[in-house]
Amino acid sequence: MTRRVVVVGAGAAGTMAASFAADAGAETWLLERTRDGGRKILISGGGRCNVQPARLDESRYITDSAPNTLRKIIRSWPLAEQIMFFERDVGIPLQEEIESAKLFPVSQKARDVRDGLLALARRRGVRLVTDTRVTDIVSDGARWAVQVDGSAPIAADAVIVATGGLSVPATGSDGTGLRIVERLGHTLTPTYAALTPVTADPGPYTDLAGIALRVTLTATAVGQTARASGGFLFTHRGYSGPSVLDVSHVAVRARAEQTRATIAVQWTAHDETAWETLLRPQGARQVASVVRAELPDRLADLLLAAAHVDPARRLAELTRDERRRLVDTLVRGDLPWSGDEGYKKAEVMGGGVTLSEIDPRTMESRVRPGLYLCGEVLDAFGPIGGYNFLWAWATGRAAGRAAGRALAIPAAVAG
Repeated sequence: MTRRVVVVGAGAAGTMAASFAADAGAETWLLERTRDGGRKILISGGGRCNVQPARLDESRYITDSAPNTLRKIIRSWPLAEQIMFFERDVGIPLQEEIESAKLFPVSQKARDVRDGLLALARRRGVRLVTDTRVTDIVSDGARWAVQVDGSAPIAADAVIVATGGLSVPATGSDGTGLRIVERLGHTLTPTYAALTPVTADPGPYTDLAGIALRVTLTATAVGQTARASGGFLFTHRGYSGPSVLDVSHVAVRARAEQTRATIAVQWTAHDETAWETLLRPQGARQVASVVRAELPDRLADLLLAAAHVDPARRLAELTRDERRRLVDTLVRGDLPWSGDEGYKKAEVMGGGVTLSEIDPRTMESRVRPGLYLCGEVLDAFGPIGGYNFLWAWATGRAAGRAAGRALAIPAAVAG
């Protein structure tokens, strides 16, 4: 009897899982609901695909599950080995963007990454079946049946679920995999849009849409804090950019739980001491000239107004209270917000299958043996900068290797 692994979802995690399952010797089918697969890869990094972070900080991952389990999974395939795999096996040389500490393909083309992964899977013997919508996965206790829309079920000895979550539904992520694994008995921690732009309606900065700068944000809610430094963009609806995306989950979750979250912004690299020095009396110099030298003029004027400081006021005339209010506004000012852009623009989904229900070495379900889970369906995500691809690569590889070996070894013995 043919021993078959069926991988559901030809995204980052699924393509990786299929490639390693086939490499382990199992007959491997890769099912994809779209006509090509890997669409999130294609749109990532502005069409360039941030394949990896140049350096890894494990503490930046977010999970409601045990952090120790998450660390075990990440460490199962070290960053240096992942980089070697892409350059040697996939044939995609990488280069670091120094300013952002991100690794991109030298070609700067996300399509090369997607196509390279699919080409490797095919070379290893994976059968890719596109335009195939999986509706359910059922088991008779011995084998699995992957039910597909409009066709007969596909028999499998092991199934790997790599369907993604709910983010960017236009790429094919509709939550089908989540619903299936929950029906199969898995526990889902609450899901939410993560790495998504934040909105402000009404907002004091609407007229600044298009202005970009680097800031440090600190989002705080009951039991949650996130801090990020990096690019910040004023939009017509609110705020975006890496710093905003990296703290947005605190605001999203607080809103869902009907609790309060605040976002404090440090508008420049200057801390309180640095601003106190800059605002010391300097002849007849006006306070506006100091602030405008560090920030875009229109933003500087709005911040001066928020601090109730006359921009024409000379530094020598600033009172202690005025200086204190201005420094507070510049270093820990309130960033008003009212909502978020949700899954439509979220880079990833937070929440998902609790990590305690999978074996961190193999990604096999502890609830349903023979079922493997990887990628975004699991309760973990990282910040902007290749962290979520690293998670997809690591979990996909672990699931594929384990499923492939579990089936290929008995088959070899039987032969």
